[in-house]
Amino acid sequence: MPRINDHYLKLKAGYLFPEIGRRVRTFAEENPQANIIKLGIGDVTEPLPKAISDAMHAAVDEMGTRETFRGYGPEQGYDFLREAIVENDYKARGVDISADEIFVSDGSKCDTGNILDIFGPDNTIAITDPVYPVYVDTNVMVGNTGEANETGQYDGLVYLPVTAENDFIPPLPDRPVDLIYLCYPNNPTGTVASKETLKTWVDYARNNNAIIFFDAAYEAFITDPEIPHSIFEIEGAREVAIEFRSFSKKAGFTGVRCAFTVVPKELTGRTADGSEQAIHPLWNRRQSTKFNGVSYIVQRGAAAAYSPDGKKQIQELVDFYMQNASILREGLEKLGISVYGGVNAPYVWLQTPNNLPSWDFFDQLLTKTELVGTPGSGFGAAGEGYFRLSAFNSRANVEEAVGRLNKMLS
Repeated sequence: MPRINDHYLKLKAGYLFPEIGRRVRTFAEENPQANIIKLGIGDVTEPLPKAISDAMHAAVDEMGTRETFRGYGPEQGYDFLREAIVENDYKARGVDISADEIFVSDGSKCDTGNILDIFGPDNTIAITDPVYPVYVDTNVMVGNTGEANETGQYDGLVYLPVTAENDFIPPLPDRPVDLIYLCYPNNPTGTVASKETLKTWVDYARNNNAIIFFDAAYEAFITDPEIPHSIFEIEGAREVAIEFRSFSKKAGFTGVRCAFTVVPKELTGRTADGSEQAIHPLWNRRQSTKFNGVSYIVQRGAAAAYSPDGKKQIQELVDFYMQNASILREGLEKLGISVYGGVNAPYVWLQTPNNLPSWDFFDQLLTKTELVGTPGSGFGAAGEGYFRLSAFNSRANVEEAVGRLNKMLS
């Protein structure tokens, strides 16, 4: 009989978002007339910007004739997209990244999990708490952790709590670590990291021979000009960081799928015998072996995001979601709720009223107001007593949600 990967059995009963879906489905079946508004999962609702849609239509036409048809593309991404990324996302901000350090993929969720393929089993891993669940669960899957305790924390991971008490600034680890997950603007708290905070982490990584996995999937939502969009804006970061970015939220690609990962050539790890090994060729080999690249049609759409019309339309989309976030934030503040995020990120992070446990607040919202959010405890033990609302929805639904919250909480 085949042997399974026993590490999967250490995972908690259900990934956060499927569990939310299960509870919502049960409620909907029992209440078929309910008008449920979902502000839980961070899925976009507005259509693709026209410049992107037009580019994808043109690419489909290209694929329909022998002269312009394309089969397999480069696993790392087409040059036209990689070069557009470099010019617009990095050189425009004074950051030195080359096109061959960009690896185009079908999602940063995939990349933040797949990156573990090229790292060994003996690394000590630090994560913020609360945290995007994929970071934890993929480490469990590959065997980097022990069992979970009663609060859901796994033996073998170093947890860095981020709460209102420390202004959501993660403390440096109290022991040496090898791999560090940072996400800014943060999912789920909606908070951001200053240049000083990121410099502290880059310095720590350089002094301790650690590597930072920096998830910048929400950088397009930053409104404060003093907040870095990339960890590579910090001196020395090329030696210690890998950056993950996505078109999902800013350009509406949650169902289209396109992202990219930046692996600088200076970045190194160690082999079993202690010698130094560049990370870039390892990731290149991993992608070349296990991935056939993102479709030409999708990459043409992604490249159109950097056209003049694409930039304008994406900014309008970002502004729309951020106005939704502002409506949610202001509505909750008027009710006397402690609210964080929603200024440089499309997520509003609130403390549950009356110190309600996160899942209890979830159930109350669903049953009393037919609203769906995300329990903070689903993101980690330090998220207990908090709750996340997403700004990804129509304006009418967001305004209706605030009205329902007002009726429930006032």
